[in-house]
Amino acid sequence: MLFGILVVLIICSGFFSSSETGMMSLNRYRLRHKAKSGHPGAARAARLLDKPDRLIGTILTGNNLVNFAAAALATIISQRLWPDNPDLAVFVNTILFTLVVLIFAELTPKTLAAVAPETIAFPASRLLLALQWLLHPFVWFVNTIANALLGLFKINVNDANTDSLSSEELRTVVREAGNMIPKSHRQMLLSILDLEKVTVADIMIPRSEVSGIDLDDHIEDIIEQLRTSLHTRIPVYRGDINNIVGILHARSVARFLTGNELTHEALEGVVREPYFVPETTGLHNQLQNFQSNQRRIALVVDEYGDIQGICTLEDILEEIVGDFTTNTTEENSSDVEQIDTEDGTKYRVDGAAFIRDVNRTMKWSLPTDGPKTISGLLVERLEHIPEKDVCLRIDTYRFETLKTQNNMIKTVLISFDGEPPKS
Repeated sequence: MLFGILVVLIICSGFFSSSETGMMSLNRYRLRHKAKSGHPGAARAARLLDKPDRLIGTILTGNNLVNFAAAALATIISQRLWPDNPDLAVFVNTILFTLVVLIFAELTPKTLAAVAPETIAFPASRLLLALQWLLHPFVWFVNTIANALLGLFKINVNDANTDSLSSEELRTVVREAGNMIPKSHRQMLLSILDLEKVTVADIMIPRSEVSGIDLDDHIEDIIEQLRTSLHTRIPVYRGDINNIVGILHARSVARFLTGNELTHEALEGVVREPYFVPETTGLHNQLQNFQSNQRRIALVVDEYGDIQGICTLEDILEEIVGDFTTNTTEENSSDVEQIDTEDGTKYRVDGAAFIRDVNRTMKWSLPTDGPKTISGLLVERLEHIPEKDVCLRIDTYRFETLKTQNNMIKTVLISFDGEPPKS
């Protein structure tokens, strides 16, 4: 009978040990989701974890009671087995009881609970709630003393961590989601989180590449430009883009083109007031600004008010979902063309290509904290515009200029030793 009682006490000890590990190992976000979805076990576990000090007090009270009772009972059993040698009985009892408790009441149940916390914690929560109500007076007394001792060290149990995540921690969660979130969805989530690190200057179409309508041109030239334009929203200016008049929507001049009635005055009368944004505006803010202002295109200006380029809603969306015109990495963007070589480690790159676009397309990690283009990066490192072809190394990348024209590097050959570092 004593052996039977001892086995029951050890089983109870294993229950409390596994319950403690299982409850504390639960994923709090998964738990909240299941609780909101109506899972009864998750709801009970969430109730228990709302008061962690009371939960721990209940588990430890029960665990210590059964452990001390089991130790006392094991001592009685050992003394009855060796009545003539009590010292040997105590020694053997200590060794054997420690091994039994360690294996069957601590290590095995806690390992199981750590591997499958929901399997252990959800069923156990029903009994723990009952024990919490039954032992409430004693647990309250013990917790009051324990919390008072913690108060001496200025620790308030009510200020426990609320499990909030920082942006970097959330990025780690998304990256480690594995097959639970498709790879394409993980990349979009990470891109959304990265919007706060990117400004409109990083993604804008530079001023030199902006295609606009100059009102000083002949009307025939303007009509031809409108008929061949690939854009629906076009900047309109006089002489220089800094003298911006407004933004023209191609739909607004369709009726003039049909009837051959387009004039400079008519064109100027249908343009919309330009929308300016500072070049330091973060993409997460600019996305909200586009929505609140009901705009799709903005003119990016520097601190002196000079126009540096344009940023569109499509540019920001491409930062999240990727290029709309490219579906595979083999279909590299027009700025990046791979060269077929024996080792496959040389790439010809347009000097005007944005570094962020190159990194995203080729999965590289070129520095992006300075100049925005490949040409700008090399000129900054060289500290001059090369008159002849030169070579230089940045991190593990080797750059060889192939063509320099109009004060900028036009074409670069990039190579590296072995595999390039991944971004």
